[in-house]
Amino acid sequence: MSAQTQVILATSVFLLTYAIIISEKIHRTVAAFCGAAIVILAGIITPELAVHYIDWNTIGLLTGMMIIVGVTRETGVFEYLAIKAAKMARGEPLRILAALALVTAVLSALLDNVTTVLLIVPVTFAIAHKLKVSPLPFLISEIIASNIGGTATLIGDPPNIMIGSAVRLGFMDFVINLTPVVVVIYVLTIFILRLIYRRDLVTNPENQKSILELNEWDEIKDASLLKPCLWVLGLTIAGFALHQFLHLESSVIAMAGAALLLVITRSDPEHALHAVEWPVIFFFIGLFALVGALEEVGVIETIAHFALEVTGGELLPAGLLIVWLSALASAFVDNIPFVATMIPLIQDMGRLGGIENLNFLWWSLSLGACLGGNGTIIGASANVVVVGMAEKRGTPISFLGFFKVAFPLMILSIVIATAYLVAWLQFNTTLVLVSTLAIGLALSLLLNLLQRQLKIETTVTTGNQ
Repeated sequence: MSAQTQVILATSVFLLTYAIIISEKIHRTVAAFCGAAIVILAGIITPELAVHYIDWNTIGLLTGMMIIVGVTRETGVFEYLAIKAAKMARGEPLRILAALALVTAVLSALLDNVTTVLLIVPVTFAIAHKLKVSPLPFLISEIIASNIGGTATLIGDPPNIMIGSAVRLGFMDFVINLTPVVVVIYVLTIFILRLIYRRDLVTNPENQKSILELNEWDEIKDASLLKPCLWVLGLTIAGFALHQFLHLESSVIAMAGAALLLVITRSDPEHALHAVEWPVIFFFIGLFALVGALEEVGVIETIAHFALEVTGGELLPAGLLIVWLSALASAFVDNIPFVATMIPLIQDMGRLGGIENLNFLWWSLSLGACLGGNGTIIGASANVVVVGMAEKRGTPISFLGFFKVAFPLMILSIVIATAYLVAWLQFNTTLVLVSTLAIGLALSLLLNLLQRQLKIETTVTTGNQ
């Protein structure tokens, strides 16, 4: 087979696989595996090279965290947190919306956003039922919060896991460089969502009292299991924070944490491994092999040359192109295969353009891909999971209904991210990080005061009517 034929075949198989993944006619894991099998059978890439292109650090990190979260889930601690947050909000629907969104964002940063929504959504329906209000505002807010929160850390969203693993960026690199802008985006987004839904989330004192009567301790199903789970989860997160200093891969930390938890809790390994989302793991394996074929035949390098010509090899235009392209693409297609394709492309851009420090481009890719997932209901895995759970409970979330609320908020988040990235590149990095975090905290206080004033004005207006 000639080199040109290999290029055409590899590109065609990749595009066809991508189209099938988008269409959802065939499960994305099956599509990725079929695409990988075709390029191997056609001789475009050897089995040995296919294995070489698999990022085993990503696979190990995902598997380890899935085991830890799966065992911890059995304790009921996540449901406890959701009920506790609702009670701390004093049963007021708007406060509960903000509280559940905060719990979702924080858990998404520390665990992952798909697992988080799986845990929070059932509790959300129970709370909405007691308040006798529609669960849709809560669900939409939680989807958006999960993607925003997941952007802040290495383990929060699969694109970050892939980026960190490919270029050796650590847990604290993501926390330090992305958390400040994530705080600003989160604060503004939740404020706007509370404004949008302030007239929909109205209940009476009796319904609020029913929330306060809930006992969050009833959600703890296994108290004896809870303590070791929290200890291991804390140690694992601490390990992520220190893994660069310990000279250990993040996957080693996650797998060690999973092994420790299985030993001290004496959990049945077969039962624990059921918590691993094996279709997701094998989707990654097939995808890595498929993208590896594109690298092997030179398609990625050709696109990198073109991108360098478009941006003139300048870092700022390249970063802005990446953040906006990633955001718009991730809004309509799965961000995992998109990021898998972009990682080698950016690496080739750096090599061909002589750019030694590519961190600016990695932060651009992370912010664009993770935040862009909020654009539509199919933009991220967490979105699709919530839609499926809502449909099963008789509360469908329409594509257009979500789009009208979420897409403008996604564009706003990318505008903020763009301003942050420009400042990050042009000025002293530490100054920008500290200033951005300070702005986020100040905005939180200011908007909270404004929200209280708006609530008072709404109450007065309603009373006069």
